[in-house]
Amino acid sequence: MPTVILLDVSLSMSRSVDVSTPSQNEEVERLELRKDLAAHGCHSLLDHFAQHCKLEFACLISFSSVCKILMPFTRDFESIKNALNLVEEGDKTSIDVGLVGAAQHILEEWGNGTPCQIVLVTDGNAGIGQHAMQKSLMSPHSRGAAQFPLPFPFPAKLNIVCIANPSEPGFQTSKPLYQRLIELNGEGDILIPEGGLSKKSVSELFDQLIKNNFSSYSGTLHCGNLSAPITLSPPPQPYCRHHDFEVIRVSVDSAIQVLGFLNTGDVSSPPAFSRHLVLPLSTKGDMVMLPKADGGSDDESGNDEGKIPSFCVLLHGGLKRENTVALCQVGDNWYGILYSWADNKKKSNLMLSIFVPGNDVIPWMGKLSNLGPASLLPTNPYGPNESSTPFPLKIQEEKSYALNCVVWVRQGGLQSDIQKILRHARKLPDKTQSFYKELNRVRRAALSYGFGELLEGLASVLERECTLLPSSSHPVAAIQLQHAYEALRNHDKTYSDYSGSEISEVSSDYSDENIGTTSSEGVYVFEELEEEEYQGLMVVGPYMLEPDAGDVVEVVPNQPDMEWRRDPKRLNEW
Repeated sequence: MPTVILLDVSLSMSRSVDVSTPSQNEEVERLELRKDLAAHGCHSLLDHFAQHCKLEFACLISFSSVCKILMPFTRDFESIKNALNLVEEGDKTSIDVGLVGAAQHILEEWGNGTPCQIVLVTDGNAGIGQHAMQKSLMSPHSRGAAQFPLPFPFPAKLNIVCIANPSEPGFQTSKPLYQRLIELNGEGDILIPEGGLSKKSVSELFDQLIKNNFSSYSGTLHCGNLSAPITLSPPPQPYCRHHDFEVIRVSVDSAIQVLGFLNTGDVSSPPAFSRHLVLPLSTKGDMVMLPKADGGSDDESGNDEGKIPSFCVLLHGGLKRENTVALCQVGDNWYGILYSWADNKKKSNLMLSIFVPGNDVIPWMGKLSNLGPASLLPTNPYGPNESSTPFPLKIQEEKSYALNCVVWVRQGGLQSDIQKILRHARKLPDKTQSFYKELNRVRRAALSYGFGELLEGLASVLERECTLLPSSSHPVAAIQLQHAYEALRNHDKTYSDYSGSEISEVSSDYSDENIGTTSSEGVYVFEELEEEEYQGLMVVGPYMLEPDAGDVVEVVPNQPDMEWRRDPKRLNEW
């Protein structure tokens, strides 16, 4: 799971390490600052990731009175080590600021559904004075998430690593505050070196942290007489649930037994406690898919591992080809399924979904212990043509994914809908039906959400598109656009013609003899036509001109009525 290294860079981390009474057989360490010991421990943790958790993501965040992301989530652990060497000193310790920064970064990268590990490395001082953080801890729920994030809005374990002596007064004062942080989060631990501070004790401290939280899983996958050593990424976490009078805590066994196979359609997509990538292990305990590249080594055992037949490859290929899943047992009364999952068209992986402990975790399949081979039944439960299923699933009906609802959770969704309307508007009248369909879809959603400003903005955009129509556009385009933006602007007038649920297409008729008419307001509008249609037109009356599309001509009083007509002479010249 993703890991956040939250490093305290306050001035107290620059205190010298007390090595005044070293043991007789122990040499005095050169590292004299607590921040150097913290960096040494973080290097040990990153080395473990590079060796055993190559698929995990980690990031480095420093905090004092402000929070700074030194390295975002990455699998390049060497870059995190380099960032550790460039850490700048801060001022005072403010754990609130660090926890808020870590929570915000995790939510931006992973959302609120991904379990994460947060390793808080500090010097054992919760802040300035004995009452530091006490106000925040006394009323955490009355403050916003931007001020105090615990409990985190996502599953997380908080481990507080203190680079301090257990007998230090500052640590003794801060320890109850750290324990309160762990209680608010729900999971985690407080770790402190045993004995005096030294490079050796800090290394042992981080080794204990790795053992408790970052140990890789090594097990064996069994299927009849076939078996293969495997590892799971990320490592499976113990299942813990609190009941009224007991606490249930179970862990995944080292032996995973395949019980049988089911059609993918029968299992569908059941709820899972966790999902893991299944990787084969070599005899040395390394992942086969990630061998070490060492061109100068004479040991060819790494290359030979790829030539040995692997049961994982056989199982993955069979599940993918037959479109089936393997029901397996991962513990006492604890089950899961193995299946082939493809992240793209060319690459697929063997995955393990672990259910919550229990015998009836898939409701439509009943108790899993009652399942057995279909060949032992007197009749085939799947029918003579394998076209039916014994489980209450509708496999014959094709599901429709054409949703009518409009989702504008993010800005991109709204922008995409508006751009789609504009694309249809520029292709009028060919896309008239599609234009009104998308327009009414957005209009209904805006009215449902009370988003009147959107309709006004969309009307302005359509009006601008109408004025920018090229001269070669069809006259129907301007008529339809004008009708559309007028209807949008009158959405709140109940007496208007546009108060209905839909904006319908406006009808228009054109002929070469009647190209335009004089309006009652004394203004004559020349209607937009195709380029070849308005060539050769002229005004007969007080004015003589060849109009362009969209020209507005004012009717002069006491003058003969102007008449638009085609001039055969001009048409012949053109």
